[in-house]
Amino acid sequence: MVQLNFNQLWRYQDEFLHGVSLTLLLTLVATVAGLAIGLVCASAAGSRFAALRLLVRSYVEVIRNTPALIQLFLIFFVLPYAGLRLPPVYAAATALSIYMGAYATEIIRGGLASIPRSQVEAGQCLGLTRWQVFRHVILPPALRNIYPSITSQIVLLLLGTSLASQVSASELFHAAAFVESRTFRSFEVYAVVCAIYFTLVLAFRLAFAGIGRIAFRWPTGR
Repeated sequence: MVQLNFNQLWRYQDEFLHGVSLTLLLTLVATVAGLAIGLVCASAAGSRFAALRLLVRSYVEVIRNTPALIQLFLIFFVLPYAGLRLPPVYAAATALSIYMGAYATEIIRGGLASIPRSQVEAGQCLGLTRWQVFRHVILPPALRNIYPSITSQIVLLLLGTSLASQVSASELFHAAAFVESRTFRSFEVYAVVCAIYFTLVLAFRLAFAGIGRIAFRWPTGR
């Protein structure tokens, strides 16, 4: 019977810490960039220009219906043939941002569409400008409506950063593979990595739950 031995892993704590820091950095960058892409595309999805709406719809459908790993490979392995070579971390951040952007587009678009037209018209009747209507009438309830979906997508994005290991970006899963190749302690290494991912996800969910309770305390009126 194989004896478990976690002691060997302590020598590689720096690798694990570096992997965690890069995982969190990729998550942060992809979240910010993805939400920015989603906001722009969700706004463009309601444009009066059919070509712009078609472009946004094509982007969303292509990204959401193809594996994220293929998207990463296209950026990392194919773009160099067009003269654009990105380092592994930059390629991973770009791919994850585009991936997050497609899902954020649909989430934000759905949140904006969830606001009844009567509320918008009521704001206009009060003499509010288009920006004031958006800022005070549409945005607050829309944010509350999309908050659970957005936070869940961020958690999925955190777990999806493990794909970056396939292009040698030294995030957490890549660090695990490195340590496993040195120690040959597969079960121990991946048990520790699973525990780290679980802890990160739990911390994210608790933080998001706390932020949600603070930011959306007003009654729904339902």
